[in-house]
Amino acid sequence: MADVVMADDGIAFDGAMAEAGPLGGAETAFVSIAEALAARGHRVEARSNGRARFCHRGVAWAPLASGVPDDCDLYIGNRGHRVTGLVPGAKRRLFWLHNPGGYLRKPRFLWPLVRHRPILIVSGRYHASTVPAWLPCRRQIIPYGMLDCFRHAERREPPPPRAVFTSNPLRGLDWLLDLWVEHIALAVPEAELHIYAGATVYQASGEARRRIEAVLARAAALESHGVRCHGAVARDRLVAALQGARIMLYRGDPGETFCLALAEAQAMGVPAVVQPIGSVVERVIDGATGHVAADDEGFAAAAIALLRDDDVWRRFHAEALACQRGSSWDEIATQFETLI
Repeated sequence: MADVVMADDGIAFDGAMAEAGPLGGAETAFVSIAEALAARGHRVEARSNGRARFCHRGVAWAPLASGVPDDCDLYIGNRGHRVTGLVPGAKRRLFWLHNPGGYLRKPRFLWPLVRHRPILIVSGRYHASTVPAWLPCRRQIIPYGMLDCFRHAERREPPPPRAVFTSNPLRGLDWLLDLWVEHIALAVPEAELHIYAGATVYQASGEARRRIEAVLARAAALESHGVRCHGAVARDRLVAALQGARIMLYRGDPGETFCLALAEAQAMGVPAVVQPIGSVVERVIDGATGHVAADDEGFAAAAIALLRDDDVWRRFHAEALACQRGSSWDEIATQFETLI
């Protein structure tokens, strides 16, 4: 049994919030590994910008402003430069990255890394490639795990031609709406595009919130083209939505280092169409669980084929269920344990 301390200085969240409603991928990962380590018998203390001190699923949560222990066996600093050097007596120190690593060149990140030399945790090959090679820190690839609710889908018959988008609206939704209206919906008039996304997941404000609301307003105005907006939803509703989805359409984004939304869809047996951008090529097996389309024309053609062809859909669906379940967070926790 080890003493584990984790800290995040981003948006306000905690384990209870993760259970009650939608969270972004980085926040979901933080909560999930904390709970998985606690379930494996470790003493886990988590600090975030939440306001309450409480225990949830074995994890002791408290506001970051209330301070951290002086020592521990394993310390995991999450994303922000302000948490890199916390817990001065930590025996092993990790810095968990969730965004492309180019920002580590900034002095406010660089100096704490040089001083404390944490192991940098990245989620895949693409993510690792974004970290400056000259940084004096060891890199360790540990992918995100998959929540159990997404890992037990069963084989099903082809659903109606219903596509889904479940990621950040600023990551290609505007582009997808253009492609949907100009190509996909024209070829498959009965098809629908269901969007599960909203600004609340990211606690966006200012310009970011305005941009998210603008693209979602545009989507809402396209109801005559089969576009349906649902907002961000809790896990149970998202599981139900993926059960009824024919395909997931997501272009990819250079800022996406894992794409948990795409991984969840694939784990549920939903074929996906992406482009070779960022990490999404690591989430889809091209020609087996979906398509990695080289250009917009190929993307639209692949989407149309999967919306129409039941035989191809069945093959991709079965392969996704067989190969894309991902690892449980308990399995991912064993990889963190090797670093204690």
